[in-house]
Amino acid sequence: MSERYVGAWEQAGLFNPLVAPTGTLQYNLYAWGRNSSGQLGLGNTTFYSSPKQVGSLSGWKQLATGSSHTVAVKTDGTLWSWGKNANGQLGTGNLTYYSSPTQVGALTNWLSVAAGTYHTFAVKIDGTLWSWGDNYYGQLGLGNTTRYVSPKQIGALTTWLKISCGSYNCYSIKTDGTLWSWGVNANGQLGLGNQTYYSSPMQVGALTNWLTIASGSGGCALAIKTNNTLWSWGYNAQGQLGLGNSTKYSSPKQVGALTNWSKVATGNVFSFASKTDGTLWSWGNNTFGQLGQGNTTNLSSPKQIGALTNWLNVSAGYYFSVATKTDGTLWTWGNGGNGKLGLGNNTNYSSPKQVGLLNTWGLISGFSLFVVALQS
Repeated sequence: MSERYVGAWEQAGLFNPLVAPTGTLQYNLYAWGRNSSGQLGLGNTTFYSSPKQVGSLSGWKQLATGSSHTVAVKTDGTLWSWGKNANGQLGTGNLTYYSSPTQVGALTNWLSVAAGTYHTFAVKIDGTLWSWGDNYYGQLGLGNTTRYVSPKQIGALTTWLKISCGSYNCYSIKTDGTLWSWGVNANGQLGLGNQTYYSSPMQVGALTNWLTIASGSGGCALAIKTNNTLWSWGYNAQGQLGLGNSTKYSSPKQVGALTNWSKVATGNVFSFASKTDGTLWSWGNNTFGQLGQGNTTNLSSPKQIGALTNWLNVSAGYYFSVATKTDGTLWTWGNGGNGKLGLGNNTNYSSPKQVGLLNTWGLISGFSLFVVALQS
């Protein structure tokens, strides 16, 4: 189950992706939802409303989804991608779309990946950071606006640790606990105190206690510090910053005063955070019930989803949400169009609904209108 790789480690504040975990399970890959560009990896462009296994290979370790593409890393350190490739976001050296997983180069030292709308990032086991794809706004962090169809190294540093992509920007935490951002900044989402776009990594403040960072398609960012405080900044028209208002901020602002926050996720103008006690909280836009509160009421401050204390991982997409519990079960809610809830229909749900009966689900990713997930 996922807690053997990401869940328990990160929940305890101990997760270091530069150190390979022991006893990692051999995960299979599943996908469902919109598939217009082959982003599900199933060898076709058919939409599916229930989870479908991607090939027969196991050994998948980590994954990320963009607007219409998927990128993943296997336990052998190889890098794979598939789906839309109009901007070279697959990193395969061309602009060809692939509807099945295609290996990116031949290297076996890839560690983790992150994806934005049309761009992709990856960290190697040596701590170097690489990017490729669309770069119109400098979101690749390479100091220019040139599009690249193959991975390009960002600088020469070997201290990059965690990465998270927004629609047209990126964030990273280094091994020293510093936070860096670059790309689009129209709503102050880079956290730099301004609305200037940057094509190279810029440090957010001077603090060295950032633990985890999340961004999505909603123009904002959420982060947790090593003291388990919650911080947010950027676009806030729907209250997605959780600050009790709709004011946008260009520098990190603390959400409340609690010190028991564990993980964060952002979707299209709505947000989630879990606490160390296993509770799950949501806020922001709720047009389709994507907050999981049993209604469609918007919230500008965190509100707990039910009373359960066994939530493990959560991912937020385009008006829908997907999560796993510590028992390995998979749950979805929100907008069900394109079958992206995996429930066999296109129905909207405002409360979490279990996807099937399996209890072997691991890491999940739902940036846009489809979901890719690992299952042991």
